[in-house]
Amino acid sequence: MSHIKTILTRRLYSTAQSDLKTTLKAVIPERLQLYSHVKKDLSSHQIGTQTVGSVIGGMRGSRALLWESSSVDPNKGVTFHGLTIEECQAALPKSKHESTDPKSEMLPESMFWFLLTGKLPTQSQINTFSSELAHKGDLPEYVVKSLDNLPKTLHPMTQLSIGISMMNNESVFAKAYAKGIPKTDAWEYVLDDVINLIAKLPALVGKIYSNTYYSGKNLGTINMDKDWSYNMASSMGFTLDDSVNIKDLSKSQSNDFVNLVRLYCALHGDHEGGNVSAHATHLVGSSLSDPFLSYSAGVQGLAGPLHGLAAQEVVRFILEMKNAIGGDINHKVKIEEYLWSLLNSNRVIPGYGHGVLRKADPRFTAMIRFGDNRAEEFSKDDNLQLVKNLSAIAPSVLTEHGKTKNPYPNVDSSSGVLFYHYGLQETLFLTVIFGASRALGPLSQLVWDRVYGLPIERPTSVSLKKLAGL
Repeated sequence: MSHIKTILTRRLYSTAQSDLKTTLKAVIPERLQLYSHVKKDLSSHQIGTQTVGSVIGGMRGSRALLWESSSVDPNKGVTFHGLTIEECQAALPKSKHESTDPKSEMLPESMFWFLLTGKLPTQSQINTFSSELAHKGDLPEYVVKSLDNLPKTLHPMTQLSIGISMMNNESVFAKAYAKGIPKTDAWEYVLDDVINLIAKLPALVGKIYSNTYYSGKNLGTINMDKDWSYNMASSMGFTLDDSVNIKDLSKSQSNDFVNLVRLYCALHGDHEGGNVSAHATHLVGSSLSDPFLSYSAGVQGLAGPLHGLAAQEVVRFILEMKNAIGGDINHKVKIEEYLWSLLNSNRVIPGYGHGVLRKADPRFTAMIRFGDNRAEEFSKDDNLQLVKNLSAIAPSVLTEHGKTKNPYPNVDSSSGVLFYHYGLQETLFLTVIFGASRALGPLSQLVWDRVYGLPIERPTSVSLKKLAGL
């Protein structure tokens, strides 16, 4: 009887679901027709202080979010407290072990310090801060055990979000708030959580990498004398000291990989506040959720294909393109024909275009310069050479095509290919490194949200009929 009841219950639920879909399908055409009318005919109409087009177009152009640390100009690209990428590279401290090496890159912890304070840190201050992060870098045992028990097929970004959420158990802000603290003191507890979270990201990234691709093998440890990026590379098995050199890199290649992590994470740390990961962190944090829960939400936003997955798409695209043109990476006509075949099939060229920029992304330029500074290493890398050739050819093709506002390469055009060169060929994992880097900006802003005592974010919504004046 129990079995029959289960079958009947399932049929009942299936019928209900079918009725719901049928009803919805009947409603959709009329609603789409109204939406098309609003989008086509009413986008320029004002509703309050906004246009209708902004309301239905992802709030683009709406200045409605306080953000201190960075801004994105259509022509200049991203600046950090007014400094360009090149100015930051010149001014921000490097690893204490490589402070005079011209190939050594600025440290992400230097960028975090700058984003948070607006003041350039000294080498001594960063040496101490790097050490603090390393000493706080081990994962709690319950996080390790929980990650080990997750399905090995679980998406790495889901694992990252879970790992960060679980460390909410460590939140000093949550504990202090539960006891009752003055609002004016909240930022200090938030800062403690932020530093603790950032400190544990290298080990968390390494653990997820190991569990996903190397059956949980211990690939490396946190070195107390090294910087944040080094420890991330070490935890993933890409360094020669205190780790398993799973990629069989030479010493110079290992050093270069560490510097690639440094550059990538510093550049991706912040990109003003309107992007999904930054805004999601700010939004959840506005409810006074602690930094672990807030940034876990940001990571989930970053996992979306329209936000954080572009670098892996570019790698796949470059490999497919190289194969399609028979490896003739310098053949301009073949490259152009391939690009037109994509566009004529209503596909996009991955790594090109940007929601704000109207020039080549300076982050792309910085990543290409990283490769150019290692010309001997990359001279025989057809993938990177194809990326560079493509950046000279694609803009004119896209301009002629006429359907993009920005025909220039963005940072994703180059970053994934550089990681691929050094052996990080599990392209799904590139977004996890992005997730570690993006913590720097939104979490520094979260501290300021509490300094200012910003209220919970609560915009007013509006129906499509109201927009249409019905």
